[in-house]
Amino acid sequence: MGYTISQKIIKAHLVEGEMSPGAEIGLKIDQTLTQDATGTMCYLQFEAMGVPRVRTERSVAYIDHNTLQTGFENADDHRYIQSVAKRYGIFFSRPGNGICHQVHLERFAKPGKTLIGSDSHTPTAGGIGCLAMGAGGLDVAVAMAGGPYYITMPKTVKVNLTGKLRPFVSAKDVILEVLRIMTVKGGVGKIFEYVGEGVVSLSVPERATITNMGAELGATTSIFPSDKITYEFLKAQGRAEDFVENFPDEDAVYDEEITIDLSSLEPLAAKPHSPDNVESVRNIGEIKIDQVCIGSCTNSSYLDLMRVASILKGRTVHPDVSLVIAPGSKQVLNMIAENGALADIIASGARVIESACGPCIGMGQAPPSGGVSLRTFNRNFEGRSGTADAKVYLVSPETAAISAIMGVLTDPTTLGEFEDIPMPESFHVNDNMILPPASEDEAELVEIIRGPNIKPFPKGKALEERVTSKVLLKLGDNITTDHIMPAGAKILPYRSNIPYLTQFCFAQCDKEFPERCKKHGTAVIVAGANYGQGSSREHAALVPLALGVRAVIAKSFARIHRANLINNGILPLEFINEADYDRISLEDDVVLEKVRDSIENGENVKVKNLTTGEVIEVKCELSPRQRKIMLAGGLLNYTKQQQN
Repeated sequence: MGYTISQKIIKAHLVEGEMSPGAEIGLKIDQTLTQDATGTMCYLQFEAMGVPRVRTERSVAYIDHNTLQTGFENADDHRYIQSVAKRYGIFFSRPGNGICHQVHLERFAKPGKTLIGSDSHTPTAGGIGCLAMGAGGLDVAVAMAGGPYYITMPKTVKVNLTGKLRPFVSAKDVILEVLRIMTVKGGVGKIFEYVGEGVVSLSVPERATITNMGAELGATTSIFPSDKITYEFLKAQGRAEDFVENFPDEDAVYDEEITIDLSSLEPLAAKPHSPDNVESVRNIGEIKIDQVCIGSCTNSSYLDLMRVASILKGRTVHPDVSLVIAPGSKQVLNMIAENGALADIIASGARVIESACGPCIGMGQAPPSGGVSLRTFNRNFEGRSGTADAKVYLVSPETAAISAIMGVLTDPTTLGEFEDIPMPESFHVNDNMILPPASEDEAELVEIIRGPNIKPFPKGKALEERVTSKVLLKLGDNITTDHIMPAGAKILPYRSNIPYLTQFCFAQCDKEFPERCKKHGTAVIVAGANYGQGSSREHAALVPLALGVRAVIAKSFARIHRANLINNGILPLEFINEADYDRISLEDDVVLEKVRDSIENGENVKVKNLTTGEVIEVKCELSPRQRKIMLAGGLLNYTKQQQN
């Protein structure tokens, strides 16, 4: 039996476990990346490990999320990250150099390598044939220290692409179709591999758009073959020597298979408030729009913006629409400035903002009250835009651009004329905004600069024999990390200040939750299915930990968030019988009886409801390693124990 693309990379990097679905495996990690919203905490954790220098082939720290400097906080964090990077052997991408995933694809990602990043959209690099996964900051810190990255061996889904995209239909429409078929829960525990004759018609940036939004499926990652298209992209970036060919074996066996005929696709949109709420633009109809945002790590490549410029050229943005465009990197911005496309964009009336995440992470450009916003981004969760009652639709750059002109949601295939824009034979390469670290000889002389906004982070404590608490929050299905720990311009500057962030925890769900936690000291949360979907932000575990949350009992968990809970010593308990969800109510007093023994022995945990007198059993499926982590009170405590 042959291997798939991802199985070949896993096999080459396997340091622990066996490659059987459902088993825990440990992988050697070649590269890591962080961004500034999660990076400060990640580097504080790395420092706490006492390792003198990173042990990866390449680690890069990006500044792309918290670039709006309305106070000293973001600038201070940037300075801290820059000094840590210089001291510990990490390359530093300065503010303005671009979005981490776009820059990493251009300059660092390599076919056949492993990459983890403290951002859920790290699988973007799967477009270049890299096994790239989003992870919690603590997992990234451990990988930088030379430790393996542990995952459950995923199943593999074969996505067979046939045909070729028609004019004005784009890679964004491909991944929206996959989301329509599979839903936001359909990828949990799976890797999506894109193969078939349709693959050769897609450029690396187009492939990266598809692997980027694979995160919305809940997938472990997504990946494309490394082929002649990959080689041409790397050659154009001046990195031909990084090319390694990688195809699935002819007799590779997949766990699932779906087929998508590219030639039959039409422009699609994800309607509010979920990336899988997908319908054709034609069927949705000409709804009036207030705002259009083009950019993000999903759709901000050179090819994307050239297509946008082609549509905008000679036209004017509708008077009722605000059009905002953010190039994904300095490289992209330089190139469209040099060839005149930027002038066409500006002449149309678009507002061009810096090469950063910007509106995608809620960092400015919030829509008006009740406004309709078309975005080329990857998430449209309620309130994520910064406006609680906004209606956000996820669309392709082509759909976004023509809609901005027309003032209503418009099918771009109605345009008629189409300019076929080729990939450049060579990209403008200028890495002057990427700072190399100090040499090992000079590293000890580097001063780590900490601003007053950097506060100590909470640490889990060893698991008790018995946990007595109160159910202080009860939630439904598909609770996102944006619900748990919101982002946005008002909150992101405090990502290194956990005590301050506690006041915003679950603000969208229940504003009284933080005060109840402070009153009672400990808390248990009850939730529905797919708890913790969305971002990899570790703060969605750290902030509840600081509020005394000891356990979350849910119908099911999203992969990265579940790992973050374990890493921080919070019990991720699952209902064995989902009907038991209805047997626990808000404010019920509960006791986890003999919980330490249960975790240590891999047994179900008994939850006694003191309010009703009922006892239910829940499961906590942990590997032997994860049990030790939980008993120690988290990964940091466990790592220190291992070092000692």
